[in-house]
Amino acid sequence: MKITKIDVFQINDPANPIWKPVLCRIYTDEGLYGDGEAAMAYGIGSTGAYGVVQDLAKLIIGMDPLDNEVIWTKLYKQTFWGQNGGSVFTAGMSAIDLALWDIRGKFFNVPVYRLLGGKRQDNLRTYASQLQFGWQPRMEEARTLEDYVRYSKKAVAEGYDAIKIDFFTYKEKKEEGSYSDIEHTTLLPPERLNTIVQRVAAVREAVGPNVDIIIENHSMLDALSSIQFGRAVEPYNIFYYEEPNTPDPSTARYISRSLNIPIASGERIYTRWQYAKYFEDASVQVIQPDLGTCGGITEVKKIADMAYTYDVAVQIHACGSPISTAAALQIECVIPNFIIHEHHIVNLCDFNKRLCKYDYQPENGRFKVPELPGLGNELSDFVLSQPKATISGDNVSWSM
Repeated sequence: MKITKIDVFQINDPANPIWKPVLCRIYTDEGLYGDGEAAMAYGIGSTGAYGVVQDLAKLIIGMDPLDNEVIWTKLYKQTFWGQNGGSVFTAGMSAIDLALWDIRGKFFNVPVYRLLGGKRQDNLRTYASQLQFGWQPRMEEARTLEDYVRYSKKAVAEGYDAIKIDFFTYKEKKEEGSYSDIEHTTLLPPERLNTIVQRVAAVREAVGPNVDIIIENHSMLDALSSIQFGRAVEPYNIFYYEEPNTPDPSTARYISRSLNIPIASGERIYTRWQYAKYFEDASVQVIQPDLGTCGGITEVKKIADMAYTYDVAVQIHACGSPISTAAALQIECVIPNFIIHEHHIVNLCDFNKRLCKYDYQPENGRFKVPELPGLGNELSDFVLSQPKATISGDNVSWSM
């Protein structure tokens, strides 16, 4: 079996300009195809990922799609910029790798989890993620204590026993904008710290002691202020504290040893080489690699196995299309150190749901693993009708 063609899509929706998914489909000479994603739909970098997938696609035409390890190493070692990666480059590798695993599952007519060693569990525990944007099929803004309480109670009423919130995202008054507009490079002033802590306290009181709270920080604080904030919220029984500052092994160690809260990080850490130091220093207790940016299933399975030897838990970072969701479930059900699955609010929104054929959603805070061959989802007719770049051999063509 040989790879014959790769289509690459960057979805640009004028109604949702901040969401620009990069998706691909790999075709073979036996009629099988597989779908993947470079999970950089938000933030800055989607256009770069779109280009990298095209560049890498040229290198795999004619190769056997079942040779995922051979292909992964070729993309890493023979591209000069692949070694030591970086978000855009490894996102391109990830898109191709996910599509190859999709083909592999379809070739053997089994879900990917069967090829990874078998499903240890179904009904994966799931948390409602990013409630600062509300918990409904559109993005809103949590600003008042009442907002945080309302959104948290809504998620819990749907059966979730864990929620995640970035309490720093929005200031109380809309005209004041966002705390994320501020570069936190030193200790927080008491007024700001107290405002944020009050939000945590209000959510804990609202959901009670039997719901886990994950604090999201999006790396907006520095080491000093993240410790200051972490100590202030320790009494509220925080499940774990995500991305307290810019990912770095030395500051992660300092923060971890200064707090009595597990530290999580990983969506901006790429490949096993970058993760190794965190394991050696015991500076994170939960890792969150993204299958769409960290190197795909081929790489993340290795990272998860490394983490297991250091008693580090794994929660796949999942903020992409339903392709990423299906892929995350395939690997999370296999690994023994799985802790919880992330269900981001974008998975409730139509602009994301329409990217794929199937709309998988958890029930009562638990997720079933897709049982279809491959990843368990595929690109929708909406995506396939969009402008694309097509790579076949050394040729690249664009259709509108």
